[in-house]
Amino acid sequence: MKFVYLDESGTGWEHISVMVGIIADAYRMRQTKEDWEKLLQELSKIIGKKISEIHTNRFYSRNGIWNKLEPKQKEDTITTIFEWLNGRKHQIVYTAVVKDKFHKDLKNNERLNEIGSLWRFMALHIALSLQKSYQGGKRGKSRIVQNKGSILLIFDHAGKEEEQFTNLLLSPPNWTDTYYNKMPNQKKMNQIIDVPHFVNSHQVGLIQLADFICFFLRRYIELKMGITKPKYEDELSKIQKWIESIFKLAIPKNNIFLSKGRCECSNLFYEYAPDVIKENTTIKQ
Repeated sequence: MKFVYLDESGTGWEHISVMVGIIADAYRMRQTKEDWEKLLQELSKIIGKKISEIHTNRFYSRNGIWNKLEPKQKEDTITTIFEWLNGRKHQIVYTAVVKDKFHKDLKNNERLNEIGSLWRFMALHIALSLQKSYQGGKRGKSRIVQNKGSILLIFDHAGKEEEQFTNLLLSPPNWTDTYYNKMPNQKKMNQIIDVPHFVNSHQVGLIQLADFICFFLRRYIELKMGITKPKYEDELSKIQKWIESIFKLAIPKNNIFLSKGRCECSNLFYEYAPDVIKENTTIKQ
């Protein structure tokens, strides 16, 4: 059984919105939780205050409790967290959306309107990507379809989105079947446990980690697209190095953004993604 801890970034005034999930095997969760708590303890020693959640945006800007953090300490801390994740070899899943384009088409695009919101659009794409990646290989002409319920989705609290996305996941539109080449005898989204869970991020370390990756993925996309200016001279090169190390852990890219041979459903998510993330040749998988 796999637990997928998810968070999003950029659902406010930002031009780009992203969602990231950390995929963890159940049997490794206890050790991961303990290791994350130790990491927070080390960060607490650095700033001289006890912390239970990083709050990446404030951390990166060195605001609030992070105001005494030196630039070199910040950079070393970021590297440590990314290395921490790589050392545990948890996989990740991700998506990204150009918000202006999405909101412009939301009312007039039948498929977007059926999904209903940017948050649900990203969450559904994540669920479909996981379904496609984990449903099994092929034997002859007939796919090996594994049993229902191997993946549990765990989100940070999402307010009104929670019930609406749960209903969408329980009864996904028929046009989403082609995303993962649903077989005639296969139940819809058979790898996803029916009901997603919603929790408080400050209580769940891997959701905090998902938030951390979300921030840097969004920052990377915005810098590459020229949407935002670097805060310091070599910011992009440093962030790109961190992001490339993380994408080595991602599920295969053709389960997220298929470069060719897309069906109507996969093309929908491809169409609204930033070019830099769906066609990024620096991400080798």
